[in-house]
Amino acid sequence: MKGSQPSSQSPKQRGRGAQVQTAQRFASLHVDYDDGEGPERVATKFFRDHASTIISKHSSPDLPFEASLNPYRGCEHGCAYCYARPTHEYLGFSSGLDFESRILVKEDAPELLRTAFAKPSYVPVKLSFSGVTDPYQPVEKRLNLTRRCLEVLAECRHPVVMITKNHLITRDVDLLAELARHDAAAVYVSITTLDADLAHQLEPRASSPKQRLEAIRVLRDAGVPVGVSAAPMIPGLNDSELPKILEAAVAAGAQFAGYTVVRLPFGVKDVFARWLDDHRPSEKEKILGRIEETQGRTLSHAEFGKRLKGEGVWAQQIGAMFKVTLLRLGLLHRRPEVSATAFRRPLDDSGQLDLFR
Repeated sequence: MKGSQPSSQSPKQRGRGAQVQTAQRFASLHVDYDDGEGPERVATKFFRDHASTIISKHSSPDLPFEASLNPYRGCEHGCAYCYARPTHEYLGFSSGLDFESRILVKEDAPELLRTAFAKPSYVPVKLSFSGVTDPYQPVEKRLNLTRRCLEVLAECRHPVVMITKNHLITRDVDLLAELARHDAAAVYVSITTLDADLAHQLEPRASSPKQRLEAIRVLRDAGVPVGVSAAPMIPGLNDSELPKILEAAVAAGAQFAGYTVVRLPFGVKDVFARWLDDHRPSEKEKILGRIEETQGRTLSHAEFGKRLKGEGVWAQQIGAMFKVTLLRLGLLHRRPEVSATAFRRPLDDSGQLDLFR
């Protein structure tokens, strides 16, 4: 594979959001592999990620958290619009098929997290779990990395906000409920559409909309603060569904809500353009045109404060529809609050409690 985009006649990948290998920005880091895979089928492969740290801090004013926790790099959910795809290029992979089929696994994530929390200099901040991957992508069912990280978070009562498209989060409702008892956990379940067929096309290996609504019910019943992230809204494709998504989420028990508009940075534009060719060819120009309007005549606005909500008439329409629906449903447009008040450092190797727990 040379990182180039195949023609529209290339055999279609089953169960993949990307049908292309996008060109890479960092050619010197390019990874080639030739293991007998044909163009019609790319199997998912997993690689050890020997990371030395697990908490990533940032300074972006667009994000409502100070740091993120990502036990994986890449995501097998394969969402065709995923803004995180270009992060794979720093590893020598492409934003396209590689992002969803070459997954890096941070096997030491729970131990790294414990080590970080044990340092006397560590000050707890609100963690997003995750930022550039889904912590409940399919392999998590087998590896339990996210659960093991949650065990450390629960032991230390560390504040965390989860976001996922996968019903698997209900497996960990015990740990999330324990954190919630200390006001240290909240969850966003991301719902892009209520149309099961469209969801399968856009997000081929994520849970169905019905399963995501069920996850909201399970979390709410367990006392875990839970809301819906209606994201991303893609003007001309799913934005008209926004009121129905919010209504269904409230009926399932959602307590708060948020939304973003789609942006297509770097190679994501090629992945999504090919998706439109395959699934919405007659609407391609309309949809891309509206995305450009919301992103300042680009496909991904460079300016903080405008990338996530957009600008122009289509962004204004989505924002107004969101606000009116919230008022009608009595839903809170706020970010969930989590607290570090109950934070305590982990047990040391002897099992002794920290002196100031």
